[in-house]
Amino acid sequence: MDPEARFNEIADDLSAQNSDVELGKMFGMPTIKRNGKATSGFWKGSMVFKLTDEGNREQALALDGAERFDPMGGRPMREWVVVPASHSDEWPRLAEDALTL
Repeated sequence: MDPEARFNEIADDLSAQNSDVELGKMFGMPTIKRNGKATSGFWKGSMVFKLTDEGNREQALALDGAERFDPMGGRPMREWVVVPASHSDEWPRLAEDALTL
């Protein structure tokens, strides 16, 4: 499946299942928000996730090609992880994990 279509499918599922989940934008990217706070998004063919739980974050970073999200270059965001489309099978679980702000 096309990575952006996969993101849209996940975003639609989460917003249908959770009344406090909405879609929006952050850094110009499509974003999933809970109670107005960004939890995940679609960035340059990958999904990014705000993983506040250190264990979840470390598991995501252990995936091949995953890295800390650095949209501005030189200042990676501590709790945000970019997971490439090669791991799109992990995206739904990570998106659920990111909802637990």
